[in-house]
Amino acid sequence: MRFNYRIVFIITALVFTLSATLTIINYLTSMETTREQLKNSALPLTIDNIYTEIQKNIIEPNLIASMMAHDTFLIDWLSDEEDDVQQIVRYLETIQNKYQMFTAFLVSDKSGSYYSAKGMLDKIDEKSPNSQWYLDFQKAPELNEINIDYNTNMGSELIMFINHKILNDDYHMIGATGVGLKTSYINDMLKVFRQRYQFSVYFVDVNGKVVIAEQNVQKLNNLSDIPELANQLSDIIGKGSQVFEYTQAGEAFLLNRKYIDELDLYLIVEAKVNNFTQAAEETFYLNILLSAIITLLISFIIVLYVRKIHLKLDKLASHDDLTDLPNRRCFHEELAKLLLLKERNNSKLSLIFIDIDNFKYVNDTKGHDVGDKVLISLAKILNSNVRKSDFVARWGGEEFIILLIDSDINQAQIIAEQLRSQVAQSNQLAQYAQQQVTISLGVTSATEKDNVDTILKRADLALYKAKSAGKNCIVSS
Repeated sequence: MRFNYRIVFIITALVFTLSATLTIINYLTSMETTREQLKNSALPLTIDNIYTEIQKNIIEPNLIASMMAHDTFLIDWLSDEEDDVQQIVRYLETIQNKYQMFTAFLVSDKSGSYYSAKGMLDKIDEKSPNSQWYLDFQKAPELNEINIDYNTNMGSELIMFINHKILNDDYHMIGATGVGLKTSYINDMLKVFRQRYQFSVYFVDVNGKVVIAEQNVQKLNNLSDIPELANQLSDIIGKGSQVFEYTQAGEAFLLNRKYIDELDLYLIVEAKVNNFTQAAEETFYLNILLSAIITLLISFIIVLYVRKIHLKLDKLASHDDLTDLPNRRCFHEELAKLLLLKERNNSKLSLIFIDIDNFKYVNDTKGHDVGDKVLISLAKILNSNVRKSDFVARWGGEEFIILLIDSDINQAQIIAEQLRSQVAQSNQLAQYAQQQVTISLGVTSATEKDNVDTILKRADLALYKAKSAGKNCIVSS
């Protein structure tokens, strides 16, 4: 019986398909969940945290600027023709040092002078870019504003200016005062969110231009530089908070924006989806690999188990369970094979058909357990008295058959006589049966015209004649 691996392959394929299907479903679910959490939770929470951080850094400086705008010293000093510049310089220096501001400033509307802790820095000039903020502030109805701008007199770094108007008793603007903060704290904050949370954070104006971004990292100059964002720019530049999706160079991105009224800028928090789904992808490939390994392991165990069962079934199908000799079916196959070889090689084959004399009487009087012992013992005697190349089988009941390789009829008769004598003289068989045990034997040799049926029929006829001749004898045919 040949072992068929097809069932193992089918089981392996089914197990792997089931495992892979569950893994893929879990992967797709995980990817969708990650994307939804990013879109509905992580991005909005991040943008709120940044907004809160910015507000925290603006509130105190705004209160300081407001206090300065209402300080009677400043109001009186501007009203007294700005007679002692050192007084105002010391005042601004005190504010700057006490509250650790980057700068504290004062602008006189009457003289157009721009003062800081270093003295008078500049004069308001309609043609100067550094003066434009003040000219715009004069015309604005608001009493205060926040500007993020450069001032060449204070270096090249971007500065957040908190401006407040100074009003006289008639509520006319007589100047502006306030403080300036370096935006480096914003840069540090943007760096933290990029490194820790893998978010790109920057600020854009109403035209989509990037105004504040992490230095040496953000390469985008304008949202309109990205085609998909350019198409959504009118929606992005809006109030409130909203999430947008776009792709660039095959990568998926999620973008959340929030308008910050105090800065008149839009806070943008951007996430590359792959950065957040990479873990899920790595887990997916790991699970696929584990599934393959586990499937192969299961298949290996199945092969071992099924093969073991197959060998057991094969033995049961081809061997006698009691004597452990090949059975009739197995003998038929072996005989057919050797008859074909005989035709090619012109070799000699002989058969010895054996039957235990009076075995029914032993079974009926001594019991089947005794009969089984006799059969087992006889099988051992037969096996031990023939060559390893010969083939001994149990034909059925108390009948046995032996196929002798390269033996003619004379050699077969000699072997048959040895077997008959050995059995008749066996003390062990006599002890089991409580009487002498003998066998009858029919011997024949294969001819050129023989097939399985003819040679078996001739051996069976010879055995019948031996039984009829008084048993415990040999008849050749």
